[in-house]
Amino acid sequence: MRETDPGFWERLSQFVKLSEIKIDRPRGTNHPRHPDCIYPLDYGYLVGMHSADGEGLDIWVGDSGVMELTGLVCSVDLEKGDAEMKILLGCSRQEMDTIVSFHNHGEQSAILICRP
Repeated sequence: MRETDPGFWERLSQFVKLSEIKIDRPRGTNHPRHPDCIYPLDYGYLVGMHSADGEGLDIWVGDSGVMELTGLVCSVDLEKGDAEMKILLGCSRQEMDTIVSFHNHGEQSAILICRP
């Protein structure tokens, strides 16, 4: 098994730096289709960058105040029938664990990939 290529993280960081971040679901707001689901951190997307579902590339923003790439969440959603990558910016380890827990419910499952 090959470890993550360090160039991957640098390229992904550049991808984020070249993009505008749009927070459309601030911390404490309800999910539009699941009102009992409340966002624990700011959640949005990179404007002009697209994920596999054709929507903006999802992004979680932590409380550090530093917009540095800290990891990724890879999720599989059987209800929606898709798999996605979500970028984590400025997230502490505790925040990353909270995000993974947010995605591990119902028909959805996720794993965390921390930046080395």
